[in-house]
Amino acid sequence: MNLHLPTRICADLDRALRREWLVTNGIGGFAAGTVAGALTRRYHGLLIAALSPPLGRTLLAVKLDDTIETGGRRYPLYTNVWQTGVETPAGAQWISRFDLRSGVPTWTYEAGRARLVKRIWMEHGRNATYVQYVLEKRAAPVVLAARLLVNDRDYHSLTHGVQRDLQLHSEAERLEVFSAASGNRLVARFAGGGKRAHWKLLYSTCRGFQLSLEAARGLDHLEDHWLVGSCELPLEPDAPITFVLSTAEHADVDERGALARHEKRARGLLRTWSTSSGSRTAGAPATVSQLVLAADQFIVARPLPDEPDGRTVLAGYPWFTDWGRDTMIALPGLALVTGRHDVARQVLLTWARFVSQGIIPNRFPDAGAGPEYHTADATLWFLWAIDQYFRATRDVETLEALWPTMREIVDWHRRGTYHRIHVADDGLLYAGEPGVNLTWMDVKIGDRVVTPRIGKPIELSALWHDACWNLARLADALDQPGDEYARLAIRCRDSFHRFWNERQWCCFDVLDGPHGHEDLCRPNQVFAVSLTHSPLSRDHQLAVVRSCEQRLATWFGLRSLAPFQPHYHPRYAGGPLERDEAYHQGTAWGWLLGPYVLADFRVHKDRVRARRLLAPMLGSLYTQAIGQLAEVFDGDEPHTAAGCFAQAWSVAETLRAWHVTQGGLPHRVTEPRCEEVVASA
Repeated sequence: MNLHLPTRICADLDRALRREWLVTNGIGGFAAGTVAGALTRRYHGLLIAALSPPLGRTLLAVKLDDTIETGGRRYPLYTNVWQTGVETPAGAQWISRFDLRSGVPTWTYEAGRARLVKRIWMEHGRNATYVQYVLEKRAAPVVLAARLLVNDRDYHSLTHGVQRDLQLHSEAERLEVFSAASGNRLVARFAGGGKRAHWKLLYSTCRGFQLSLEAARGLDHLEDHWLVGSCELPLEPDAPITFVLSTAEHADVDERGALARHEKRARGLLRTWSTSSGSRTAGAPATVSQLVLAADQFIVARPLPDEPDGRTVLAGYPWFTDWGRDTMIALPGLALVTGRHDVARQVLLTWARFVSQGIIPNRFPDAGAGPEYHTADATLWFLWAIDQYFRATRDVETLEALWPTMREIVDWHRRGTYHRIHVADDGLLYAGEPGVNLTWMDVKIGDRVVTPRIGKPIELSALWHDACWNLARLADALDQPGDEYARLAIRCRDSFHRFWNERQWCCFDVLDGPHGHEDLCRPNQVFAVSLTHSPLSRDHQLAVVRSCEQRLATWFGLRSLAPFQPHYHPRYAGGPLERDEAYHQGTAWGWLLGPYVLADFRVHKDRVRARRLLAPMLGSLYTQAIGQLAEVFDGDEPHTAAGCFAQAWSVAETLRAWHVTQGGLPHRVTEPRCEEVVASA
């Protein structure tokens, strides 16, 4: 499984700086950077360790500045961008190709008459990153020189010129960096390079790294790091030199066979997907296979005192933790489509433990504080995910374990729970109160909720209708009475006609709000078509899909507001205030592509059409974070990617839509060439 970028992209500094890579360890830690090798975000580094999995993420190892010496000349392979500009010569010029091979970022450098391959990956379940160098060709002796830059900070913050109390110790190939202030310890060691190779201790501050993506986001964008050691290692053809950067707790990882272990695990994930999906994988392009590997990066451990195997889903890299809504929307695509039913089961059981008054948490805060319950839709997506799980597994035992929680959820919604969430007299779901943001359109600027949506948001009633029909069927599977759920579904369906907006020939976004009905053209109506049980007539389903196609659809998802509406924002850019104003007021969301494709497929039954709708998003795997899908895109062309560079529900819903619409396809799907994808490349 390989995604490839050619020389014309890699050696072009601007293009290489705009493309990023990501590797993860399954416990919340990660490493990330640019193809060029420069830092452009505060979240770039070789080891961002999850010290309290999946939280406590701390930047420890920043980068290895690497240089090779051959034929009497030095070739810096690294690239740094300082406050004063790009350090010259920029090492990106020597990159002949970049590949993502089985999830491993791989650079090939052609410098002088030497060819050098570098790989970066992490040990699954450990806070340990590997950086491996393999010399493939040489015409003269080659020496690798590497300098290690470190830090010790929370991954959201920046460091400015404070000389920290770092204690350094080296012994041959092992270097330890201990922070007296935090107690954190980084261990850096290498294997290979001969018996005389060793670390040379240094202690200096490298000031003024310019983080261009932080500047574009209107945030502090200058940072300092510490140079703590260097080494020089002779390279021999086909004799790898591997650096291991880890916390002290995981310093015992064995670099021998580490790459083989990683590749074996990747093959296992693809094999599980193929076995589970059967004919659906026949002829799948490499981009779809890559989505299976991308999906794995969001599934992480969340150990609990009496549940050491607890699992959850990180909503996105580099800055999100686990959100209830994102977890449940993403779970079928991440775990069920890929055949990882045990993971889905663990996630559902983990979150079920935190239900309070019929509501699952909106999110678990990054600082490890208690869960927050200000959400009206996450719990409905939880019920949907349980149904999707049972459809995929027919696991009656797990359904029985979850059934009391599911009944409790319905009971609380009927009598009312947090934030006035309740089933109204007409059978539709009401939610909201001033100052609270309960749906996925959840931005607040200070005390102001940008899209309050108080009343009866259409997706809540669509989800409630679907959930009630599903519960009626699931009750039957458990030999439980299900008539009450069917009656709730019918009452909701009979009132759903109130959402129809004859004037705009689409659905109202919210009914019965403080100022009446909201007739803004938004994408939330698509769920009334995409979910299993639609409360709309066939004609109205067609009209909703047509409205989304003509007013909201982009290559990479649906706009959150139609361009002809007041307050439409065409770009998701600028400082925090500008971005927050645009977040749900025109910005296109990648995860909405999945429901849109499924709704379109429902009314047209056209696989080729669905494939064409998915093709640009699959092509975007080449254009921002290689092998991942972004959170959001500009509402206007060229629909530049923004937000998190890797978003769980973008990956999951694209993969699920492909799985559903292309199932059983006997012939190959044409894969778009990366240079032909129009995504601000």
